[in-house]
Amino acid sequence: MEIREGLTFDDVLLEPGPSDVMPAEVDVSTRLTRDIRLNIPLLSSAMDTVTESRLAIAMAQAGGLGVIHRNMTVDEQADQVRAVKRYESGMVVNPVTVFPDTSLGEVREIVARKKITGFPVVDRETGRLVGMLTNRDMRFERDPEVRAASLMTTGELVTVREGAGREAAQNLLRTRKIERVIVVDEDYRAVGLITMKDIEKAQAFPHAAKDEQGRLRVGAASTVGDAGYERAMMLAEAGADVVVIDTAHGHSSSVAAVVERIKRESNRIQIIAGNVATYDATRALIDAGSDAVKVGIGPGSICTTRIVAGVGVPQLTAVMDSA
Repeated sequence: MEIREGLTFDDVLLEPGPSDVMPAEVDVSTRLTRDIRLNIPLLSSAMDTVTESRLAIAMAQAGGLGVIHRNMTVDEQADQVRAVKRYESGMVVNPVTVFPDTSLGEVREIVARKKITGFPVVDRETGRLVGMLTNRDMRFERDPEVRAASLMTTGELVTVREGAGREAAQNLLRTRKIERVIVVDEDYRAVGLITMKDIEKAQAFPHAAKDEQGRLRVGAASTVGDAGYERAMMLAEAGADVVVIDTAHGHSSSVAAVVERIKRESNRIQIIAGNVATYDATRALIDAGSDAVKVGIGPGSICTTRIVAGVGVPQLTAVMDSA
């Protein structure tokens, strides 16, 4: 048996050297995968006591990424992902809409579930925009059976055509003193929503990690087997920027198999797989198609894997070997 030295981060220090860089000049942005850039190199863990939509939003606003845990139903986890993607964006793509015959009770259920207060009202048959229903329209109405058609604003709806820049929408919001602008296509169907609140949030967090559509980035955890594959596909459909195949022991055939299966279905889905602690395990997950590899077995301050199972590699050595 060859017993080699293993180092954790507490075992070493960085030796200082000459520098002409000031702290304010430092760029700490990094690539999580080839397609995803973060402005700070920090992710929050996919633990049920750590990351749900609230923390994922805060992480993305700071420039990092939160990974929504999987200790919930697939639908609940997908809703958490959607909550992050809808929180702040250049444009809410495919906004939640209601029909003229939707009851106020149904609308209020959507408000409670999705935390949305403004809805384009569209024709049930054609999808064309016919009105706008906001919290102001609903505030003093008590009858849950009253229909959206009776409450919605139908006058001169403020819209912009699909493809219009943010500045055009921002000018409309300011000059018309309104909260939201509806984005419509050439057939007058509501395809997006731009709100003053989102613009203000974007200005408050200039270093936020965002996707190509201006929405906050978010990750979500899945697992192996058919259930893990189906969860991963639903999370990707909900808008997750990256799916994390999150297991205690990532150097297993089941982890490699689900990565390969997801990548065969869509190479667009970004995959992080783990957890691993060796060169061979990292190589296996890269060969399976993983876009990033999660390194670390038992390095957390409250993790007992190394103590209970007697398994793991000191984290600095694990990172060096994996790299």
